[in-house]
Amino acid sequence: MAMGTRKDRQRQEQLWVTHTELATGPGHPFYQRLNEFLDAEKFDAFAEKECAQFYAEKNGRPSLTPGTYFRLLLIGYFEGIDSERGIAWRAADSLGLRQFLQIGLDEGTPDHSTISRTRRLMDVETHQEVFQWVLERLADRGLLKGKTVGVDATTLEANAAMRSIVRRDNGESYEEFLKGLARQSGIATPTREDLARVDRKRKKKGSNDDWASSSDADARIAKMKDGSTHMAHKAEHAVDMETGAVIAVTLQAADQGDTTTMKETLADAGATVARLVEREAGKKPKVNVNGVEEIVADKGYHSGPAVMVLEQVPVRSYIPEPKRGRRKWAGKEAEKKAVYRNRRRVKGCHGKRLLKKRGELIERSFAHCYETGRMRRVYLRGRENILKRQLIHVGAFNLSLIFRKTLGAGTPRELRNQQSRLIFVSKRLLVTVRPIWNKFRTHLPTWFPIRPSRSRTRPYRSRSGNSGGFTTGC
Repeated sequence: MAMGTRKDRQRQEQLWVTHTELATGPGHPFYQRLNEFLDAEKFDAFAEKECAQFYAEKNGRPSLTPGTYFRLLLIGYFEGIDSERGIAWRAADSLGLRQFLQIGLDEGTPDHSTISRTRRLMDVETHQEVFQWVLERLADRGLLKGKTVGVDATTLEANAAMRSIVRRDNGESYEEFLKGLARQSGIATPTREDLARVDRKRKKKGSNDDWASSSDADARIAKMKDGSTHMAHKAEHAVDMETGAVIAVTLQAADQGDTTTMKETLADAGATVARLVEREAGKKPKVNVNGVEEIVADKGYHSGPAVMVLEQVPVRSYIPEPKRGRRKWAGKEAEKKAVYRNRRRVKGCHGKRLLKKRGELIERSFAHCYETGRMRRVYLRGRENILKRQLIHVGAFNLSLIFRKTLGAGTPRELRNQQSRLIFVSKRLLVTVRPIWNKFRTHLPTWFPIRPSRSRTRPYRSRSGNSGGFTTGC
């Protein structure tokens, strides 16, 4: 066989190409099932109705359809792509994703600037409606109950550098501020070593009250999970403790305490469950008709006023109490009773089960959305812009719960790994069963058709070590 060369492959492209000669891809089975689901639930008609106010019938250049825009953001979760630029590149590179997006081979895929502009033109409320649409599909399949809700938060690294922070009062940069301090201490021309020495002695050098990011005003200085300090945002989830579905997601300032941010997240979760209950009026209810009844959180959410407010809603709280020493309850009788009742519930068997499950389900949503989903580091600026992407991202996580139940896999990677996992389990099962089967074969009757032949011989060795003659054996 003659070896082909690169020169042999060089050819002039044809001027006209028939449709049958275009390259085609088999498509990914997961995305095929996802498209079938979206078509069956009439997602495109819903998205076009919600987004009609942002489109003009005749003016402007051809736009990105709402169904395609939201599918592109879903790809960000299912493929683990962190930026819109990466989503655009992946869509242009994959024939399977072209088929999922319903873009022909004679059409160009959306550029990242088109995705970005479409996101900026649509408001947050529209993205929240899409998130709500996914929750309704979960409720229809019994994957959302809404009785017990767990709350927790995590930090997302902002698209802003610590070196770009400026003073809130006069806009002075960090280096200019240090040079001013050095001059006040008597150093006329400070070096970098002098600036580092002056900065080392200061206290509360990274206070959010004094400093802000020059590129993202909504970002705050915060300590990340790995102990490093970055400009960050705070993402908070309210998770259904029976199914693992994320009922509400909020994005707030990273310097706010858990007891402060919990109010907005729980309000969104309560409104969502109430809306789902109202939607099921006249039908057999699948969502808890009494709404949210129990709240589970970690000890960072515990405070006397917060527990008392939850009891007044009324909602039963299961929040562990941090070690604070002996409390003084003078003039706080209602708060004392609420704290003591919460303490008794936490120590009960039901409370212990809920707290154990909280760490499992809520951390799972964080891992899927921000670790494998690659949104731990955001590439957008402004809280509204990030929240738009985050709502669809977490909505894709909720969609994966449906496919995990029906298809056995919540992401394309999980579906692909099922075959290799099946082969591995089959091999392990064969290795385990083979010795048992061989032992069983030796005790089969002589007339059994698969009984081994006795014509084989093996040497016999006595206990003393001397070799004897040969004897027949199995």
